[in-house]
Amino acid sequence: MNTLLLGVGNILLQDEGVGVRVVEEFQRRYLIPEGLDVLDGGTSGIDLLHHIANREHLIIVDAVKTGDPPGTVIRLGGDKVPAFFRQKITPHQLGISDVLAVATLRDEHPKNIVLIGIVPLTMETGLELSTAIAAKLDTLIDRVLEELEARGLAPEPIANGDAAA
Repeated sequence: MNTLLLGVGNILLQDEGVGVRVVEEFQRRYLIPEGLDVLDGGTSGIDLLHHIANREHLIIVDAVKTGDPPGTVIRLGGDKVPAFFRQKITPHQLGISDVLAVATLRDEHPKNIVLIGIVPLTMETGLELSTAIAAKLDTLIDRVLEELEARGLAPEPIANGDAAA
């Protein structure tokens, strides 16, 4: 397996950083199995190309704008993901769209792409997630686990829930 779990977002804009916060928490709670890479993509944009190129599976976690109420969790797969990122919520999403387009042009597009997203409550300046979105971290991590398990990856919980090595 060649799977990347990619959290993206701007942690300086509260809920906009939820993708990064999910991968941080995931790494605190679980041992990363062989075949899985976990990456805080932040707002890296095109710099992510070499990380996503030729992946079997790419799972992206991000804040999403859908018109649904804040805290709504969505899952998109396949061709719907690049199309979704063309409707950017913030500038980093344009970067994801560009990365996927360049990967396709170079014939390095990930074979399977899934987006796990959550509608943010606020994107005001601040380092912490809003209480409403922070309360959904477990739900988002559960969705990530479901996607990984469907791909034959089973991360083991860390006994004390802290990955300090």
